[in-house]
Amino acid sequence: MTVKHSTLAQLSGQQLLSLLEQAVMPLYQQTSLQHERTPKLVLAYSGGVDSEVLAYGLSAFAQKYPHIACLLIHVHHGLSPNADTWVQHCITRAGYYQLPVQIERVNVDKGPRQSLEAQARDARYQAFDRYLNPGDILLTAHHQDDQLETLLLALKRGQGPKGLGAMGAIQAYHHAWLVRPLLDVSREQIEQFALQQRLTHIEDESNQDDSYDRNFLRLDIIPRLKQRWPSIAVTAARSAALCAQQQDVIDDEVSHRLPQWLMLASDDNASITESSGFKLSGFGQLSAAWQALLFRGYLSYCGVSLPSQAQLQQILSQLLAAKDDANMAIQWGGYQVKRYAGVAYVLSNSDLKTPEPLSLTVDFIRLLKGDITELQIDIGQHQCLLSQQISADKPLLALAPTNSKVTIRYGAAGSIKCQPQFATTQRPKPRELKKLWQECNIPPWRRQHIPLVFYDEVLVAAIGLWVDKRYLAQTGHQGISLL
Repeated sequence: MTVKHSTLAQLSGQQLLSLLEQAVMPLYQQTSLQHERTPKLVLAYSGGVDSEVLAYGLSAFAQKYPHIACLLIHVHHGLSPNADTWVQHCITRAGYYQLPVQIERVNVDKGPRQSLEAQARDARYQAFDRYLNPGDILLTAHHQDDQLETLLLALKRGQGPKGLGAMGAIQAYHHAWLVRPLLDVSREQIEQFALQQRLTHIEDESNQDDSYDRNFLRLDIIPRLKQRWPSIAVTAARSAALCAQQQDVIDDEVSHRLPQWLMLASDDNASITESSGFKLSGFGQLSAAWQALLFRGYLSYCGVSLPSQAQLQQILSQLLAAKDDANMAIQWGGYQVKRYAGVAYVLSNSDLKTPEPLSLTVDFIRLLKGDITELQIDIGQHQCLLSQQISADKPLLALAPTNSKVTIRYGAAGSIKCQPQFATTQRPKPRELKKLWQECNIPPWRRQHIPLVFYDEVLVAAIGLWVDKRYLAQTGHQGISLL
């Protein structure tokens, strides 16, 4: 049930409490059943008039439901000379509301080519995230006029239904919930309520700076729109809701179609070192619209920031035109897309950095030589431990000869040969490393990340992949498990 405040002259305290109850209680009951602990309510508390009104309502809610924990969080961005004064205001008001408050100080990167608004928002939500447990509910004081601003900004950026859907009243947020109880309430109603209840609030001087896009809309554009069309915030919210509804249908259909295009690590042809890829076989036969929707769905599945429409079109064009052996890489932000063996992979730039050279510890060398009876060593994401060979089903690397030189390296010449334990009888001889990479479906950009074990100058194992047949521990003998 939604309260339509556009028909109300004023917002009352009872209506404010009702809005909170309608938004929060179903989620509270749902998450209480799913988690052993009961969820808490966390309010993003700036001290501005919007969050002040919501804090007032949360105070009434806390008195009615004392068993539900509530918390105010105020973020000190350090961007205004008045920031310390605002902190004191929030502490004082929290005492008045009888609600606990937490002050979080953050650093906002004010570098070139970066939106200060976006950087401050990211820092703010990172601060909120530190207080959210699974099932908790984050409350923000976004209202109907904020929704109109968000919709206009989405139009300015050329966004599709997802962007035009603007903000949802209730939506999943990481492992918690994000709830906007005031989304059907106008700015005018909020200000009237604050005046009626004599609520003191802070005025951020940056709100008058129309060099920021939101302030430009709020100060110059939206008042003129409302002057001509008084109900535009209401009708724009209706359009946003329709766009969001259509996006939900699209997302649902994409979620049903996407799995057939995913190459998961458990697939027989999937690389052991890749978590997921996107199969390209038959992808070019789809319509351009479905190509864009499915690949964007894959990027969302991988949890990466989405490219622009132009960047996405460039990615799809190059993916479909490139040959399988082409060394292609399309970059945006901190990510890039690569192609290997008919599969596309999205990777972060940090994933592609060459690992630091390994420095072997004395204990590790002793482990490989069997001088100690029990020790586990971590090599990156792998574990090496001393075990006893029970059967050939679990290959173990034989202990190194006493006088041999043991090294572990990242990367080796493709001409170096090895004979993995999985080699067939038709290939009884050692094979070149570059052929083994292909046989294991290891993409070129991952080959420099796999630790290789050498006894003297002989390649005896690739950690996590194989052990050379000639260096397998015999049944009943000790060996090294390379997981």
